[in-house]
Amino acid sequence: MIPVILDTDIGTDIDDTWALAMLLNSPELQLEAVVTSHGDTRYRALLAAKTLAVAGREDVSVAEGTGDGQLAENRRGQAAWLDDYAESDYAGPYRTGGAELMVDTIMASPEPVTVLCIGPASTTAHALRLAPQIATRARFVGMHGAVRSGYRGSPTPVPEYNVFEDVAAFRTVLAAPWPITITPLDTCGIVTLEDDEYTAVRDADTPLARALLANYRAWAAALNRPQLAEQRSTTLFDTVAVYLAFADDLLEMETIPLAVRDDGLTYEAADGRPVNAALGWRDLPAFRRNLVQRLIRSG
Repeated sequence: MIPVILDTDIGTDIDDTWALAMLLNSPELQLEAVVTSHGDTRYRALLAAKTLAVAGREDVSVAEGTGDGQLAENRRGQAAWLDDYAESDYAGPYRTGGAELMVDTIMASPEPVTVLCIGPASTTAHALRLAPQIATRARFVGMHGAVRSGYRGSPTPVPEYNVFEDVAAFRTVLAAPWPITITPLDTCGIVTLEDDEYTAVRDADTPLARALLANYRAWAAALNRPQLAEQRSTTLFDTVAVYLAFADDLLEMETIPLAVRDDGLTYEAADGRPVNAALGWRDLPAFRRNLVQRLIRSG
């Protein structure tokens, strides 16, 4: 199995929770630690911890990462599901130094670690500043950028959230001497589950699937769109990054030189950093089927 550290901004958009559920049900991956990034990283870490507890994975270390502690109430859509869950409720290791946990986990691993980043890369960048040598013992897989397409399949690339929320952090990631693989909006921005595929997940009777839907229902209700959680998923950007942590055969991969403007727009530049980018789909329906099976499997 591939050892993985998840760096996530879980708790704002719901797709991070879908990605965590997929990760926990992917036997190719061994989740070693979850660190959180951006804004209120405590809220995010507690969400991750409660999800891990539901999944029976309290062996996974959880840490509050790099953020300013701020998050508007209207962006805490999963707070109702979190309820009064506290650090003391988590039976596994829980700490406040996310970057330090990342460094410790990578340096202690006997094999290379995959840093799977599905939010602004604030904590990953902090870890690189603390211990630049981790880049020689890890690889980076992320949901970042827009190269040739924008949101919802638009032909016009735009600054993508995970990059523009912390441009300096993503530039730090690009400057590090590790292999980098990303799914930009070109591929992850068109992934949704609808009809029978969505119904299979919505109605799955496993603890993790039930927790996923309870989170989604709380999130949708907070947006005053409760019907959404009964009908279809939102865009599941981050699930593609989870897939890239163990395979890429369903995607069209290209090595491109990537650069970042100050406003967060990623673009191909002659002097850019070479990255392995998923820029098209070979078989998106097969990915959706694979995703559904992982989300509904037991154990």
